[in-house]
Amino acid sequence: MKLSIVKKHRVKSGVRAPGPGQRVPGPESLVESPDEHWMQQALALAQRAEAEGEVPVGAVVVLNNELIGEGWNHPISSHDPSAHAEISALRAAARHMGNYRLPGAVMYVTLEPCVMCAGAMVQSRIDRVVYGATDAKTGAAGSVFDVLQSRELNHRVEVESGLLAEACGTLLQSFFQSRR
Repeated sequence: MKLSIVKKHRVKSGVRAPGPGQRVPGPESLVESPDEHWMQQALALAQRAEAEGEVPVGAVVVLNNELIGEGWNHPISSHDPSAHAEISALRAAARHMGNYRLPGAVMYVTLEPCVMCAGAMVQSRIDRVVYGATDAKTGAAGSVFDVLQSRELNHRVEVESGLLAEACGTLLQSFFQSRR
C-alpha cells in the first residue's frame, strides 16, 4: 500500500521574485496563501499518481498548518477499489495522530470527493475540505450528491471548491486525453 507519513513541518509563505524585466508586484500578490500552498502539495501528489499510471488525484490532510497525512490515487496498482487519494491521506493522518478522529483537520484534494471518500471524511470528523476540480459525474461535495453537508448525518464538513481548479482540471483532462 502506498501511504506515507510525513514529518511535521510548518508552511512558510514564500516570496516570488520577479523575473528580468518584470515589475515588482504589490504586497498582496507576493505571499502564497496557506490554502494555495497545500493545494500545490496535493497537485504534486496527483502528478505522482499520473506517473504511476493512475488517475491523477492527490490529497493532503493538514492540522494547525502542519502536514499530517498525504495520499495519491493507486487503486489499479494496489488492486484496491478504496485506494483513493483521500482515503490514503486520511489513513496516514489517523496513524500519525493515533486516532481515527481528526477534528480541526483540513483536507486539500485536487478533485471533488466521491461518495466513499466524503463518507470517510464525515467519519473522521475533519472540519473542512478544499478541492480543486469539480466532478460532474460522481462528486459528493455538492455537484451530484451533498454528503458532506447532509443534515441526516451526525457531522458536517465545511466545503470550499475551485481552488486551483484550472490546474487540477487540466491535469485530469490531459491524463484522459492521452488514454483515448
